[in-house]
Amino acid sequence: MTYDDPKHLHTYMTECAAEAARVARGVPAARLGEPTHCPDWDVRALVNHWVLYTSHGLEHRALRKQLPEELTARDFTADPDWAEAYAAQLDRAVAAWADPAVWEGEVDLGMAKVPALDIASMVIKEMAVHGWDVATATGQTFRISDDAARFVLHVVEKHGDLYRQYDGFADPVPVPDDAPVFDRALAASGRDPKLGQ
Repeated sequence: MTYDDPKHLHTYMTECAAEAARVARGVPAARLGEPTHCPDWDVRALVNHWVLYTSHGLEHRALRKQLPEELTARDFTADPDWAEAYAAQLDRAVAAWADPAVWEGEVDLGMAKVPALDIASMVIKEMAVHGWDVATATGQTFRISDDAARFVLHVVEKHGDLYRQYDGFADPVPVPDDAPVFDRALAASGRDPKLGQ
């Protein structure tokens, strides 16, 4: 399977966005202040990071715009309907990537220019991996198809060293060779899949 076909990648983006929206709707307000397995992040901080980059960030990358400070500083969870707002913003972001031309060229991140296809791939990975983080921290399960999970594993393996360089990933966690593919993706990103069981 190739991982550079925008049509396939947009399918994975759509699937992971739908699951992210489902998990967001299941986050109880009472648990936003609880700790997570992510060092130094409570559920609120984790959700705000997830919402910012996987919905607003994803749309802004498609439009080749920088994220404004108003968004990067916002506490999305302060809105009692944040999960519905997130779902709607995810829909806008996914729609922005429906045009094959958006996948061409580069996205200027300020410090570097990165191929649009790589940016989209990494955000799909963020939807799934941070979606699992949020689900695990709030007693839910994050489920995606094996095809989407194989893509997430590919992205984790391709960009893992870069993420570890910036403390985005911990060291890989050992799992059996026959572990489910999404478990292997989580483990490769430094997460213990058993936390979500």
